[in-house]
Amino acid sequence: MINLKNVALLVFCFTFWSCQEQPVKQDQSTSSMKFQNKGHELVYNMASKVGDYQQLLDKKDVTYTYTYTTPDNKTDISTEKYIFDGELSYAAYQKHERTLPELDGLVEQGFDGNTYWYRHNGQYLEDEKQMNRVIFNRETNFYWFAMMQKLLDPGLNYEYLKQDSFDGNSYDIVKVTFNTKEGEASDIYQLYINQKTNIVDQFLFTVDYFNVSNPFLMKMEYEEVAGILIPTKRIYTQANWEGETLNENWIKVSWTDIKFNNGLSRNLFAPQKK
Repeated sequence: MINLKNVALLVFCFTFWSCQEQPVKQDQSTSSMKFQNKGHELVYNMASKVGDYQQLLDKKDVTYTYTYTTPDNKTDISTEKYIFDGELSYAAYQKHERTLPELDGLVEQGFDGNTYWYRHNGQYLEDEKQMNRVIFNRETNFYWFAMMQKLLDPGLNYEYLKQDSFDGNSYDIVKVTFNTKEGEASDIYQLYINQKTNIVDQFLFTVDYFNVSNPFLMKMEYEEVAGILIPTKRIYTQANWEGETLNENWIKVSWTDIKFNNGLSRNLFAPQKK
């Protein structure tokens, strides 16, 4: 199998998303937490409300059904499986009109902490272009699932921007940026934290990898699963920095049948010897 741990992740333009660092186990107790500023404290309070990364680690793993639909009705449907310690990621695609549409039949992808791999109808493949999509999907799908927890990862900067009101709700708006090495892509996230619920109803994000400085708006609906609030329904499209959408070309994402603590083996995520 190809070991691509040090290969730069190539972002596939349909998703307009970028992946961030692997998580570090976070010390999120209020007695030891030192906040950069008000924005950092608001993000901490949000993570405490929805469930922090330690709570995900305590649940060991998760399985769920992932459905992704583009504005032109191309759909991916996969069974996703993750182990939170190390961000191990696996998917079995029953439908992949957006991801690897040139292949027919079952497509499996995996990341075991070191190696990315994929199989088509049980046969390992190593095409570089397709592998880049595999890398992107494994990193991005995990990040989307754990994003609210990962907003407390080390290496992030927080800035409280302002308070604003719309749709009958009052929001604290917090800008989040990432410490990156020179020359690496660095995106901006602008979170709209509901003052009443302490959760992120929507956020703006950029795609610096493609030199796209205009943001996209992501709107979310949450569902409580095993004590954690999970944004199981998401839509996003192009917007401006005031949070106003520029079109109705919504990409739709949903997560269903979410189950934690499945006793997943790490062998599932590794390429098996032939």
